[in-house]
Amino acid sequence: MIIFILKRPIDSVDTSCANDRCNSIFSEETELKRELGFLETVSIVIGRIIGSGIFRTPGPIMALVGCTSLFALSWIIAGLITIFAAMCYAELVAMIPRSGGPYVFLRAAYPPIFTFLRGWAMFFVSETASIAAVALVFAEYGAALWQIATGHPMPWTAVIALALSTIALLTAVNCFGVFLSGVVQDVFSFIKVAAIGAVIGICFTAQGSFSHFSAPLWPREWGWGTVLAVGAALRYSFFAFSGWEGATYVAEEVRNPRKNLPLSLFIGIAGVLLLYAGANSAYLYQLPVGAVKESSWIAVDAMKAAIGGIGGALISVAVMVNTFGNVSTQILCKARTWQAMARDGLFFRRFAKIHPKYKTPNYSMLFQGLWAAVLLLFAASARHSYETIIDFFSFTGTVFNIMTVWSVVVLRRKYPDAPRPYRAWLYPFGIIVVVAFYLAYMAVTLITAFVPSMLGILLTSTGLLYYYRRSLFKGRFTGDGDIITSRME
Repeated sequence: MIIFILKRPIDSVDTSCANDRCNSIFSEETELKRELGFLETVSIVIGRIIGSGIFRTPGPIMALVGCTSLFALSWIIAGLITIFAAMCYAELVAMIPRSGGPYVFLRAAYPPIFTFLRGWAMFFVSETASIAAVALVFAEYGAALWQIATGHPMPWTAVIALALSTIALLTAVNCFGVFLSGVVQDVFSFIKVAAIGAVIGICFTAQGSFSHFSAPLWPREWGWGTVLAVGAALRYSFFAFSGWEGATYVAEEVRNPRKNLPLSLFIGIAGVLLLYAGANSAYLYQLPVGAVKESSWIAVDAMKAAIGGIGGALISVAVMVNTFGNVSTQILCKARTWQAMARDGLFFRRFAKIHPKYKTPNYSMLFQGLWAAVLLLFAASARHSYETIIDFFSFTGTVFNIMTVWSVVVLRRKYPDAPRPYRAWLYPFGIIVVVAFYLAYMAVTLITAFVPSMLGILLTSTGLLYYYRRSLFKGRFTGDGDIITSRME
């Protein structure tokens, strides 16, 4: 199916837009350096997906659903929706090879108020919170390694300090050029794949039990509570798959972006799907359902069951390497969104500046790191800090995911002659399925995580005050998404 998608051409790729605005939207011209090749682009996709999720979310998912069939269903649904959404992104990024990820697609499709709010929500709610969440898992597995080595738990304040230090260090590294960052992605993505492969191999070659896969296989009873449990579990499985669109954030730094970006999405996602299936199966082979429910360090617990304490220590190091690389990838990719927004006059003006030597958006990265640290400190006071962070941004993120997927429909009508090297498969039915599912998922999320969801919505809504204040006193936003007449301070 993936091969079919990538081989399917448009009727006429050479058709050009009728005005300068259209040409600027779809142009490949950029002031950034195109130093990321296909390998680096795939590495970014893999590096963005494989972070904390597969090593942290299986426990909370199993605690919610309570049986192996619904546990598997949660992962399958998330994987299928991810594939269909990636088909939409492949069309969008091949058509608009501009840095900034979903922001640039929304800017082309909708009035500027929607693109501004998406960027505002990404910065203040979802994307920086994701950086904080993965940095926290890096620190938690550091604490696991410390406990294995010393026999004593690491103080919670030390865990938070380690997470904060990780954000600060990797922000600094990414300020010194995308080439260095690209090398980091290659190295860490290779280690991620090798580490997960080793976990799968070790767990299945050691003594375990296939009886864990069916004890229990089904929930004790079926009802509305079962639907809510699966819906709540999807928050964590979706988070484990999140980041697959990461390469679109650095589209202007990718060589041959119309070809390499769509290919990297499908190859990266396909590889991760196989790894996730193997990792979850390996966990269940070693641990019964009851142990999975109680596990916050599931990879450590599975490896300890397989080969003892040395296994727990080794996987702790591997997870730390994985999450460390993921935080680096997120910092690299997401800062380009704030830079792109500021360049278009839709965000803080300073964020648009590019370092004269390293050609990197250092102001965007520095403020991104600071806000991620603020969110991490707030989450640290919660009992389940990691889950709280995910609950905080799930509803808000889904609103804008729907808008991004639907922008395929909008742009086909708005720019019918734009170059589309790839088209979303099963259009428009695939898009309708994704949107319908996301709407149902939002309803369940609002029911099962009401307070965190409302906090995310409230923080996003503050962007309206900023937007209208600036448009009233500093200039105005045009109705078709063009640059505003005076940039934000």
